[in-house]
Amino acid sequence: MTTSCPLVVFGSVNVDIVCAVDHLPKPGETIHTPGTTTGLGGKGANQAASIARLGAPVVLAGRTGADPFGAIARDRLASFGVDLSHLATDPDRATGVAMINVDLAGQNTITVAGGANLAVRPEDADAVAGLLRRTPVALFQLEIPIAATLAAAGIARTGGAVVILDPAPAPKGGLDDSVFRAVDIMTPNETETMALVGILPHSREDAAAAAERFLSRGLASVVVKLGANGVYFRGPAGDGYVEPFPVTTIDSVAAGDCFNGGLAVALSRGDDLPSAVRFAAACGALATTRRGASDAAPSLAEVGALLSRPNRQ
Repeated sequence: MTTSCPLVVFGSVNVDIVCAVDHLPKPGETIHTPGTTTGLGGKGANQAASIARLGAPVVLAGRTGADPFGAIARDRLASFGVDLSHLATDPDRATGVAMINVDLAGQNTITVAGGANLAVRPEDADAVAGLLRRTPVALFQLEIPIAATLAAAGIARTGGAVVILDPAPAPKGGLDDSVFRAVDIMTPNETETMALVGILPHSREDAAAAAERFLSRGLASVVVKLGANGVYFRGPAGDGYVEPFPVTTIDSVAAGDCFNGGLAVALSRGDDLPSAVRFAAACGALATTRRGASDAAPSLAEVGALLSRPNRQ
């Protein structure tokens, strides 16, 4: 599968330090882990890796530090086939780091030290403006300053790109309406939906009510990720629901990032929103069946195999 121009991911790059634990620690509790693993992370890096794993060309724009973690991140991204020609090296900030606990049920808690990600500026968007104007789909998150994200999204829209925003991590004060108007598709999960529109969705009906609020803020389309309860979406052509795929979850880290990468790939090849969401849901489901962040991203063949099976619990 090819596209005429690479997809562009503008966002964060981290190195993940992952601890496997029996249960997630409570406030004040100290627990032990049998060991840690270190790998590529950051929502931007994960999205770019997932796109590359699906066979589509992708450019990642952002920043790492000039440190050993930066070298680890770059080497791993290059191994996926991600174009790093617009990934800057910040001489003054460390590469972002995420500390992740994953329990036996595959649930996780994540603490992020943003490092060089927090130094991304609107000028970084100018540096990749040519690609942003030509790409069919541009992907964004909220792990870099919002001013830089909005600058890059605005440039992408001038060229006709579909602009996707994963509103994670959702800020405590929510988002201004101008952010909703600046993107085409937003892809919140349950907790982000609660933070942004005040509804914690547990069902299709909850998600539909939340979608009304999202669209009332000026957003064109919303895709509400309900985890094990499926995916609800609404856009100009109507709404729909994708049932959860029957997979065995062992680690939910980066499942949302793989979902967004799949959504971008499907839209870039001309799929309509319902088809693209189903493809993305399969990508996210498969990501939960293996450990790691970017390493959990499925291949196009794996996604095709899951899509060919009956989508029933």
